[in-house]
Amino acid sequence: MTTRTGGSRLTFGVTVLALYAACRAVTTVVLLAVLPRQVPSGMTGGLDVPVTYWRFTALWDGQWYERIALHGYPGVLPVGAGGHVDQNPWAFYPLFPFASRALMQVTGLDFPAAGSTIALLCGFGAALLMGLLLRGRIGSRAALVVVVLWASFPASVTLQLAYTESLAMLLLVGYLYALDRRRWLVATAIAVLVGLSRPIAVPLGIVTLVVVIVRWRARDRRPIPVREYAAMAAALVGCAVAGFLWPAIAWWSTGSASAYTDTMAAWRGSGEVQPFTPWLGTAKWWLGDTWGPLLLVVVPLVIIAMVAGPWAAALRADLRSWSLAYPFYLAAVLDPFTSIIRYLIPLFPLLVPLVGAGWADRRGNSWARLLVRAVPLLVLFVIGQYWWTDTLWRFVPPTDYPP
Repeated sequence: MTTRTGGSRLTFGVTVLALYAACRAVTTVVLLAVLPRQVPSGMTGGLDVPVTYWRFTALWDGQWYERIALHGYPGVLPVGAGGHVDQNPWAFYPLFPFASRALMQVTGLDFPAAGSTIALLCGFGAALLMGLLLRGRIGSRAALVVVVLWASFPASVTLQLAYTESLAMLLLVGYLYALDRRRWLVATAIAVLVGLSRPIAVPLGIVTLVVVIVRWRARDRRPIPVREYAAMAAALVGCAVAGFLWPAIAWWSTGSASAYTDTMAAWRGSGEVQPFTPWLGTAKWWLGDTWGPLLLVVVPLVIIAMVAGPWAAALRADLRSWSLAYPFYLAAVLDPFTSIIRYLIPLFPLLVPLVGAGWADRRGNSWARLLVRAVPLLVLFVIGQYWWTDTLWRFVPPTDYPP
């Protein structure tokens, strides 16, 4: 591995931020192009209220975050006529809406402007850390290409909306960066913040366990002092705490031990959280009894093949394990629907083998080879942004599919 100078590191960081800014400018154009097609409704502030750019960035879950920022969480769970818990704010983690509230109080901005601003800033931080994380593994050129593709992914529009994707990505990449540098206690602190922002602590715990095992296996070459053992244990405990933190807070605040899971069940078509099984029904509904189940077999095999071969060696154990643990976690806890596109944003490591940049000897990392693979993807991604914004984000009254 070549030695990086402070100047080149600074230049690389500035380049990442500039490219990310360009990607967000493209997304802004997409949003402004779709905006005139948004029909005023209760979701946009009222039938007689013109839809502004800022209000357009706070649709769907943004309304829940706005409600939390303004009014907090209920002390009593709402129950419907059938005796089941209704949809309510406890399904949404508090770090993003409370950060938005703080910015609103300091600046006087309304929620759509404050929430979108926080998302935009967090996205810049996530892009920078992602570039630094990947640079030492696949080189500067490939790292820049991957960051641009990630920032242009169809659902990357959410990185500048009043949604939690940017904040979650900042914490995720920050956590992975801390693990990469073996900053166990920093990772522990970030894990706690993850537990207040997004339910991804379980797959992060798996990644942490893998990294701890890799470190332990190298103990003959690099002895592990007692304090590092303690720090590694703290990181594992931090992920466990993060996984239970928000459900525990919901329990403490409402008096119901199942407050969080009951609330999440209110969003499920079946009225309950069912691990894995909804995928089969949805796949059959979309593709039929033959092609649906086949797809559920092929997709996991493709993901495994993408990260298991020598073409992904540069990802190393941590990013490989994340690329497997996170989709497995989604399959276990998610009812598959249109939101699945948005949930793919954290799978940025898969872009590395996708553009041929994961070989240990960096054989595919010349500009010519990278651009031949990346430019067509980039064009498709930008077109996909328009489709995602116009088809999923734009709300068509009275009801519509969520993004």
